[in-house]
Amino acid sequence: MKFFSIAAGLLLACVSVFAHDVDGKWSGVMSTPGGDNPVNFTFKADGAKLTGTTSGPDGAEVKIADGKIDGNNISFTVSFDFQGMPLMISYKGVVSGTEIKFTLDIFGMSFDLSVKKRT
Repeated sequence: MKFFSIAAGLLLACVSVFAHDVDGKWSGVMSTPGGDNPVNFTFKADGAKLTGTTSGPDGAEVKIADGKIDGNNISFTVSFDFQGMPLMISYKGVVSGTEIKFTLDIFGMSFDLSVKKRT
């Protein structure tokens, strides 16, 4: 029983270490058929929960929703009002040091995005 308590404590400590790596400001460029668009995020980890913001198409701050952290994997959704239409984007990413490589799902289409931590 003691072994399992120690193992659980170490596992929680590892999750906290990974969670700290995501805190802060991240930026990158998303290439689209309409041209390159700057992308910025601010993340805050609280255990397995991820909160934060990004910028909408109009430059306004938009909160992320359903943010989760599982080891070095993160996921969340963002909902935008895009010219009167709701636009939901699902993000799944892998944190590796000062870079996050995302796969985005937009209307069933998959896009790749890489962001780097700003210092």
